[in-house]
Formats: sequence, structure tokens, C-alpha cells
Amino acid sequence: MMRPFLLLLAVALLVMGSPAMAQTSGPEYARLPSGTEYRLFRKDAAGRYQPRALAPSDAPYASRAGQVLTVFMEFRTGRDSVLMNSRRMQPTPQPVQLPEKPARGGIEEALGLLLPGDSAVFRLQADTVFANTFHQPVPPFLRKSGNTLVVLASARELLTVPEMMARQEKLQADMMKQEQARSAGQMAKDVAQIQAYLKKNHATAKKTAGGTYYIIKKLGTGLPPKKGQTVRVLYRGTVLATGQEFDSSAKHGNEPIAFALGQGQVIPGWDQGIAMLTKGSKAVLLIPSPLAYGSRGAGADIPANAVLRFEVELVDFQ
Repeated sequence: MMRPFLLLLAVALLVMGSPAMAQTSGPEYARLPSGTEYRLFRKDAAGRYQPRALAPSDAPYASRAGQVLTVFMEFRTGRDSVLMNSRRMQPTPQPVQLPEKPARGGIEEALGLLLPGDSAVFRLQADTVFANTFHQPVPPFLRKSGNTLVVLASARELLTVPEMMARQEKLQADMMKQEQARSAGQMAKDVAQIQAYLKKNHATAKKTAGGTYYIIKKLGTGLPPKKGQTVRVLYRGTVLATGQEFDSSAKHGNEPIAFALGQGQVIPGWDQGIAMLTKGSKAVLLIPSPLAYGSRGAGADIPANAVLRFEVELVDFQ
């Protein structure tokens, strides 16, 4: 849970060009034995942030090791140049699993001081953080800025690992339901577009169980290929709405493309459509966008939610 975020942060720091400037001010820093400096804050009854001392009764790290802290973080240089703000990258707090033995001077050790509801400013030695947490050299610009990494943190919840996993699973399930609902709506629009195309061109198409339409132009011989067999296909692909070609075998020396059928090596519409053909067959595949590249599109030539038209020939399979 922590590592993907740390990797993202490390990349952001390494590619940082001209960070924005911001200023921080406040009371004096306290210091951990590792050298990490910190200032803790908590809202009072009036909603104002007030300095909070680290009391012996907090048992800061041992009591929370192994749990997951959700936290918003902002990273700055020692000269207060803003490097990265997690809230801008993702609107929900980042889950950070607190290890049993945090590296001295690392980010996990600093975050282990926090209780839900706390905010803090940490000053860490950049070379220590990059050696112990990121396992990378310090970026030159950060070393020139005083070899200091400043972390502003706002802690939200403390959860057990099972609680965090359950939450993430629910979030993924909710996102999947939303995507399925969106895909169903888009599929209905795409089917209407395909039906209009068929009517305009006086064509009749069959439909696979998965929703890909296909028009047989030349009937081949024998039986269709089975799942897992390697098929070789010549093709020309266009966007149905515009007729713009985005790829073809002709662009690749007129060599058939080879792939294992039904293994997810191509878009679902291809796996479905090619499975309907026999050796030597020529056909037109009309593929709704959820069975092609969906809302993300593909490159500059395939826009989001594009219905695709492929002229294909199943050369052979084995």
C-alpha cells in the first residue's frame, strides 16, 4: 500500500523541473534521535490548528506498527519549493502501511508519530530518505536546495490491514459497477450506430454472444479455430463514424498478425469475431467500443468510445 505511492513520489521528484514556491512558518521543531525534525498540530475546539507536543503516553510507533494510516502529503525542498501534492494527484488520502521496524530517518518513521486528526511538518535529510526509503540517489536539485525534504502531512484514519483491504476491495467493486453501468450505456449507443450503418449499407450482420457484429464476405472451409490455437489474420481497421484508417496489414509488409485466440492478446471484439470464421474466410467486424478501446481510446487515431470496423481475412490457424 505504501510502495506504489513511494514509487510515484520518487518518479515525481526525479523528473521535477521548476517547482512552485510556497512558504511555511511556525514554532520550533522538535527532533527525533534519527535527526528527523517535526512539528505536530491538532485542531482545538474552535477549529484552529494548535501545536501538539509528543507526550510519552503516545507510544508513537510501537502502538501503530503494522497498521495502515491514511494521509494526505505534500513534499517540498528545504527552500519551500513545492514538489508534489498527493491531494492534487488523487482526491482521497493515501494508505501508508507502517512497518514493524521503520528505517531511521525515513518517511515511515516520521508518519508513525501521527494520530488520526494530526497534521505535521517534517524535515528529513534527503540523502537518508532516498537511501532508506526510495533506494535511489538524491536528485541534484534537491541536494542543492539544502539536502532537505520537507513533508507536510494530514493524518485521517488508522486502520488494520484487513480493514484497509476490505475498503479497497469495496472501492474496486464500486468502480467496477460504475464502469459496467457506463459500458452498458455506451454499448446501447454503439449498437444504434452499428444498426444505422447496416441499414444505410443494406447489410445483414450476425452477432456473437459477446456483442461483436460480423458480416461474412467470403466463406472459408473447415471448422473455426478453437480457443488457444494460433490464428494468422490480415486486416484493415477504420473508425466506423469517420472511415479513417488507423492500421492495416499493408502498413506492416502485408504480413498476417498472429495471436493465440481467446487469450486476451487482442481486443475482445477480435477474439469474438475471429472465432466465428473458418480458414480462408473474409469478413467485416463491427466492434462496439466496450469491446475495443473503450473510453480511453488508443493513440491519436482512435478516439474515446469509437466503434471500430475491421476488414479481416483468416489466413490459417494451428
